[in-house]
Amino acid sequence: MSAPAGRAAHEPPGRFRVLALLSLAELFGMSLWFSASAVAPLLKAEWGLSDASATWLTLSVQLGFVAGTLASAVLNLPDVWAPRRLVIGASLLGAAANASLALFSHGPASALVLRFLTGFCLAGVYPPGMKILASWFRARRGLALGVLVGALTLGKAVPYLVNVVFGSAWRQSLLAASGLTLLGAVLVVFFVREGPFAPAPARFDVTQVTKVFANQGVRLASFGYFGHMWELYAMWTWVPVMLRSGFALRGLPPAAAEAASFFVIGCGAAGCVLAGLAADQKGRTLVTSAAMAVSGACCVVIGLCYGGSPFVLLAVAAVWGAAVVADSAQFSAAVTELGDPVYMGTALTLQTSLGFLLTTLSIDLVPAFLPALGWRWVFALLAPGPALGVLAMLRLRALPEAAKIAQGRR
Repeated sequence: MSAPAGRAAHEPPGRFRVLALLSLAELFGMSLWFSASAVAPLLKAEWGLSDASATWLTLSVQLGFVAGTLASAVLNLPDVWAPRRLVIGASLLGAAANASLALFSHGPASALVLRFLTGFCLAGVYPPGMKILASWFRARRGLALGVLVGALTLGKAVPYLVNVVFGSAWRQSLLAASGLTLLGAVLVVFFVREGPFAPAPARFDVTQVTKVFANQGVRLASFGYFGHMWELYAMWTWVPVMLRSGFALRGLPPAAAEAASFFVIGCGAAGCVLAGLAADQKGRTLVTSAAMAVSGACCVVIGLCYGGSPFVLLAVAAVWGAAVVADSAQFSAAVTELGDPVYMGTALTLQTSLGFLLTTLSIDLVPAFLPALGWRWVFALLAPGPALGVLAMLRLRALPEAAKIAQGRR
């Protein structure tokens, strides 16, 4: 018996196959993000880097991504160009930039340039991927984007697992990440297409950059996202460093800290999927607010566990790892539901660009205050972000246009 017409319109065949393959491709592509950060201790020793210089291995990727997404938003690239081609081309270029660091770089100057270029290229992998997936899902869009962002999260944790395999051979670790990204591009080439809900290619309109935030619903969803981003990348960047220090205090080997870092960041993948399921049923504003409340509490609690049992430290870090990114996809889903569908890619890219710009401040905030506050209190500086994000999402929940979110589930 055929499905009713209305149901078929919301459930195109093959959408979960595309979800699985695109998520796998994005997982492979995002292995580039922390590929250099994961080997930072080795680079510090080999190149004589200071702690501040090593921080720039992450900050340069963030700044490159901000530059890439801002250029993409201003030029409306995900809406004017086919997002699938954008993902393929950007993946290939990002893999080349990362491999160049492994093959040719022998000092921080060239490394920082190549990390910037890697981040710039990743701007063409992440937001366009979300647009492709939205073209396959109207019903259960929160779950779909949750799975995708969960895959991205797991991809960003992969370099720490690769480190366990290659140990001190950091160049091989970087080449492995580039190889995975190439594999992701191949998956998109042969198995991923845009879905039946994809809008027609848009005309270039530079004014869309300002029109995006004229929409109050999109503006509040973005404010929630900004609060979330204040916390997220600072946590992802510095919790592995805290784990290395905490585990060393208890006499555990370095490999244990690398495996723990992979586990903690990887817990975010489960958090994204569970939050996507809950958001489609209970509402996006409610689920994002709950996730930010939990992650904000972890900002304060995690430091109290430092120096004690490594198992307690790991348990709290794992909860934080799950909660800190669980809400991420739901902000993007809300923007796709509240904004102009023709310029969906521009809205997603601009939201992402500004959020990542904010991360450059919070990532640098932690080492600036670490000498004074220590690991015990330094992460509490991240708590205001999710607190303000909760306020924004509860305000959005009270608006009439929130009825457009998650098919009326706010």
